[in-house]
Amino acid sequence: MQRFGIDTQSRLDAVRTAGLLESGPEEAFNRITRLAAQLLGTPMVALTVADDVRTVLKGTPAPDAVCDPDGTYVRPLDEAACHLIIDTGAEVSAADVRLDPRLRDLPQMIAFGARAWLGTPVRGPSGQVVGNLCAMDPDVREWTDADRESLRTLALAADSEIALRTALHTSETLAAESAALAAVLEESLIPARTPRVPGLDIGVAFRAAGTGTEVLGDFYDVVRRGGITGLLIGDVSGHGATAARATAMARSAIRTAAHLLDRPDDVLRAVGTVLRDWFRDGPTGFVTAVYAELHPEGTGGTATGRRVVLAGAGHPHGYVLRRDGTVEDLEGGGTVLGLLTDTPVSRQEFTLDRGDALVLHTDGVTEAREHRSPVQFDEHGVRAALTAAPPDAGADRIARHVVAAALEHSRGRMDDDAGVVVVRPGAQTEPCSTGPMKEPGRVAPS
Repeated sequence: MQRFGIDTQSRLDAVRTAGLLESGPEEAFNRITRLAAQLLGTPMVALTVADDVRTVLKGTPAPDAVCDPDGTYVRPLDEAACHLIIDTGAEVSAADVRLDPRLRDLPQMIAFGARAWLGTPVRGPSGQVVGNLCAMDPDVREWTDADRESLRTLALAADSEIALRTALHTSETLAAESAALAAVLEESLIPARTPRVPGLDIGVAFRAAGTGTEVLGDFYDVVRRGGITGLLIGDVSGHGATAARATAMARSAIRTAAHLLDRPDDVLRAVGTVLRDWFRDGPTGFVTAVYAELHPEGTGGTATGRRVVLAGAGHPHGYVLRRDGTVEDLEGGGTVLGLLTDTPVSRQEFTLDRGDALVLHTDGVTEAREHRSPVQFDEHGVRAALTAAPPDAGADRIARHVVAAALEHSRGRMDDDAGVVVVRPGAQTEPCSTGPMKEPGRVAPS
């Protein structure tokens, strides 16, 4: 069965498997739309899913103001702009819907008084377009690149929520800690390949705790904003479905804020406010993070170095491995995100010259220890591992060397997820890693 050039049955299977058609707006999706409304400056944001004849509203900032008395908002598919997203599988936008023949006569546009519209696909775990995340403005408006990036990033958070539900439905045990759940969600939480950035060597090593079948609570990201490169590492307390949901939300919120705010400390403060809203019904955990921005050479650093502005929120402090082999501790500080109304965030500036390396890690590295032993790998272990790293090692090799040293200290068993992210000014020197170090007891050679 075909509609709008799309395999409708495959779409329907994806929507139904995730249980998206049986109810009205849900808080998990409402929170995504509230963040979108804040960032784009319009209260008219909606997340909808569709079968072959209707659209179903799943998220909006103020559901009670939109929904019918039964708590749902369901409309014919042909009356909503969602069908354009399904038809093309791509983003659709209009600065003035009155000038767009695809949009101007749609009952949805008329009912909401929309003059400008921006929509981006929401996908199921196999890539099917199951709906859209859209923003409407009552005034004519040119949507900016930041607006588009914000909506795309928040759509990825919705994708992760849908993937979580699908995995829980299809897993034989319906257990949040199952290998099926980890396999479906891992790629949405940790990039499958280390991003490449011209002029920077970036290396990553992540290893899951326990059996390796749990979903990582650690995450990282690389964000490009003009000539500035942002490097993020974070940790969500707990494991499994709850941690996976919080991880996807936190990573998406930080990436979105990074495209809109100029200071890393402001990025983390904004995310702290967002997470507090998400956790307002009772904390499901907490998030720690370090976010560093590397500015282009010659913009505040040396002629061959990068000015780095780094912000921290309750996360273990990082290190700078200088090209002469010395190791410098960074300051650290700040408070975990999502608990306090005003989140204290640390800020530090320094220069990273060519040949130096910025090393960030999660607490699973420093807290690694042999079963029942009180002796942790701690900061001394990290410094020793960095000092012992080969002088010509690239970023990927440094990251794997540190994780391998922590794993050796704990005799091959990690009680918590462990992650290391390294960045060095200079061209990529080694092949990129292809994903987390998940296999128990296996360590990449240093």
